[in-house]
Amino acid sequence: MVEGLSHLTFIAADLDRMEAILTGILGARRIYDSDRAEFSLSPERFYDLAGLWIAVMQGDPLPTRSYNHVAFRIADADYDDYLTRIRDQGLDLREGRPRVVGEGRSIYFHDHDNHLFELHSGTLQERLARYRQG
Repeated sequence: MVEGLSHLTFIAADLDRMEAILTGILGARRIYDSDRAEFSLSPERFYDLAGLWIAVMQGDPLPTRSYNHVAFRIADADYDDYLTRIRDQGLDLREGRPRVVGEGRSIYFHDHDNHLFELHSGTLQERLARYRQG
């Protein structure tokens, strides 16, 4: 039986550039850097983000963008602060998408390797409750 999420792995052409996103925007903390040692497929770094293990391995970026994404929950009160952080790094930013009132707000942005991130202020319970209202 699956016990939970172990980790997320992202492939990035430039580990430092991805680190700037993880630490500077999302508030992750680097906990490991393989430096020149390759215990895996390529140089890698590990981060802790709110108790979640995020691995970043050096490699070729995704060839195209898609709506496949990872979404992190944020407090609605922090929404504008995250917008500023993303804009400060010059990333491709898109605020939200059409939503019904009551399901939270979202910020979407692509990193330099075509990964799509979402910062969302709602919860699954709030969304389901809103959808039940019709």
